[in-house]
Amino acid sequence: MMNCPNCKGIDIGKISDTEYYCWQCCIQMIQKKQRINIYEIEADGSLSSLDDLFNKDELTQTWG
Repeated sequence: MMNCPNCKGIDIGKISDTEYYCWQCCIQMIQKKQRINIYEIEADGSLSSLDDLFNKDELTQTWG
């Protein structure tokens, strides 16, 4: 089961094969190989990285 690395919630939506969205804390996650990049969606629709707030273990989950 997938859990959000930010809020630990399980309400994760799939945007595409490599992109996910947490409905509880409104962050977007993009999987690149074995790493997850975490982004906050700004008011203008751009993405701001939140990777610096998480440790390596949290960013290397397997999703899909």
